[in-house]
Amino acid sequence: MLVRYAALVLCLLFLPFFGVQAQDPVEAAKAVIASQITALTRGDADTAYALASPAIRSLYPDKGIFLAMVRKEYEPVYRAGTYAFGRSKLIGGGEAVLQEVLVSSKAGADWMAIYEMRLMDDGSYKVNGVRMIRNTASQGI
Repeated sequence: MLVRYAALVLCLLFLPFFGVQAQDPVEAAKAVIASQITALTRGDADTAYALASPAIRSLYPDKGIFLAMVRKEYEPVYRAGTYAFGRSKLIGGGEAVLQEVLVSSKAGADWMAIYEMRLMDDGSYKVNGVRMIRNTASQGI
């Protein structure tokens, strides 16, 4: 019993030195974008919709309506052939992240999608908007 108590005390004493480091905002935003693109290409409306910000979900209060909008307005992302991350820009120390995503659609056209990612109260990032630009390369944000 005394050994367990001593081990617990030592763990608590050294915890600040081995604490979990917060994830880089850009890497966290990229992970969410990749998850949403994967969900869209698989037709997984539940996951794609869950990764949208509350502001976007308020505009499209149903995952079916949301998916129809994405299919119509963001077809290159909805059916991305390949994609790669370009440049990124932090706003307000990470409150928002602008992230370029270079997309080649299955039809062969090249696009740049600029994702606006917003930091949520729970520390996660959600997609708050996407701007599509056709036939372009990364020029910076």
